[in-house]
Amino acid sequence: MNTTSRLLALLLAALMVLSLAACGTKSGDKKDGMGSDPKNAEEAAAMHKDLMAQENAILSKNTELWEKVFMAADKGMTMQEDGKNYGDFLLSTIESAKDQFTADELKLLQGEAEKIRDIESKLTMIEKKYPEVARKSLDGDMSMPAGNNTTTPPNDGSMKKFPSFEGKDLNGNTVKSDKLFSGNAVTVVNFWFTTCNPCVGELAELDALNKKLAEKGGTLIGVNTFTLGGDEAAISEAKDVLMKKGATYQNVYFASDSEAGKFTSNILAYPTTYVVDRNGNIVGEPIVGAITEKKQAETLQKLIDQALAADMS
Repeated sequence: MNTTSRLLALLLAALMVLSLAACGTKSGDKKDGMGSDPKNAEEAAAMHKDLMAQENAILSKNTELWEKVFMAADKGMTMQEDGKNYGDFLLSTIESAKDQFTADELKLLQGEAEKIRDIESKLTMIEKKYPEVARKSLDGDMSMPAGNNTTTPPNDGSMKKFPSFEGKDLNGNTVKSDKLFSGNAVTVVNFWFTTCNPCVGELAELDALNKKLAEKGGTLIGVNTFTLGGDEAAISEAKDVLMKKGATYQNVYFASDSEAGKFTSNILAYPTTYVVDRNGNIVGEPIVGAITEKKQAETLQKLIDQALAADMS
């Protein structure tokens, strides 16, 4: 699992604990996970799971401080190269945002980030020696739910509606959800933010998907959560990242206190992608994780095909 892939798994877990303050395994009880090297794939899998649990436990504590750290990450850090230790990424981000913390808070965060750096080094060793362990771990992490608003539609024929909105795209053009959805056989809605590595990493794939959807009467839009409410600086940064990645599909924003804005605030992992039919109904469950991964791509395509088939019937 390369840095970008593992960052996806960690970011999903981190955002879950930041939003839910979920309890994790106490890191103090897991010191033995950093011990001797695994002797076989079974031991490697157990150690990998243990180390990931330690890392998630660290991120589940002091959630308000970690939230500041994640929000302080800039575009340059988002574009980090594969091979960079995630702990080093956190330390760099903490250093860039040190003015936001007291001396004690800064010391605490730096110490925890150094622990994560040590864990990451061990994870990298395991993943190089046992690549199949990394793949299984990633698949498991990427199946995490995105929130209470993403339950499977009931079997009574009713479907959950995507919240209606009236907003704008990043160029200032008005976008109304009723016209958007009714004008397309299927609409893929991708939620992302600028400092999310997995989000940025899938932009080119999303652009290619948008072109394919257009041939079938569908479309894809992005919703960068930093731009909600029309934040000009966030809009400028989002446009810059999209341009660098060659992504030309429409990105929209709306008021943070709107129904769509409240819906967005309940999304607990990024990137998250929804499929919406012509009537504005959410098709199936959201796709949590980047569509650059086989599992996510296959699931997304099935939902798209389902919406297209229903539109033709």
